[in-house]
Amino acid sequence: MEMGAAKVWGEVGRWLVIALIQLAKAVLRMFLLIWFKAGLQTSPPIIPLDRETQAHSPAREPSLCTCSLHALLETCPSDSTAFCLSVLDCDQSPGSQEQSYVGKRSNRVVRTLQNTPSLHSRHWGAPQQREGRQQRQHEELSVPPTPLGLQETIAESLYIARPLLHLLSLGLWGQRSWTPWLLSGVVDVTSLSLLSDRKGLTRRERLELRRRTILLLYYLLRSPFYDRFSEARIHFLLQLLTDHVPGVGLVARPLMDYLPTWQKIYFYSWG
Repeated sequence: MEMGAAKVWGEVGRWLVIALIQLAKAVLRMFLLIWFKAGLQTSPPIIPLDRETQAHSPAREPSLCTCSLHALLETCPSDSTAFCLSVLDCDQSPGSQEQSYVGKRSNRVVRTLQNTPSLHSRHWGAPQQREGRQQRQHEELSVPPTPLGLQETIAESLYIARPLLHLLSLGLWGQRSWTPWLLSGVVDVTSLSLLSDRKGLTRRERLELRRRTILLLYYLLRSPFYDRFSEARIHFLLQLLTDHVPGVGLVARPLMDYLPTWQKIYFYSWG
């Protein structure tokens, strides 16, 4: 949307669209934080659907026993169906079959034949891997967000308001000034410092704090720091690797061409 607005309405339209989007995001996030007590807001806010796990759901996997039963009924004469059924002992109750078999010497876990899925939906990992992934996803969905105290609420509010403060400072001091860069960095570091003392966070919330900490490295690629310090050093390093390491140029040369364009788009570097 930013690039489209710049092409249609020019720089004024571009910054207007940026401001409206950031304002809408901040208002909705503050509404979730204050009204719905959503706690620490993670990115992405909704856990991505594990399509592999859904595709391998036991309800969709015909077992070997079921397939054998259909095949037997088709081949058996009508007057001997009862005898054919007695040959194939197929008890589908959960307690009648073991999901896996552990080798006595190797201790290797192997699926039993009755629980082997069809070939097109089979996954080649150990049974515990899929069960553990399903259990972790279920636990993450069922765990409520950690209640935030006054200090943590202020920290999260600072994190939510940081884009608006940055845009406001850009309008006051301009894009070449150090004030927006410093103000945004101070707000991010202050928010992380206030949240770092919080105990009892969920796994997703701890990952979110780690993600925000890693994203502080983006300040090396944000103007005016990038224009005055990072740009020359990054290009020198990429050029050095391109000249002396075979094969690196396939990645480094497009990266050197793309970096200036990436750095000028607001939602890439600041969003």
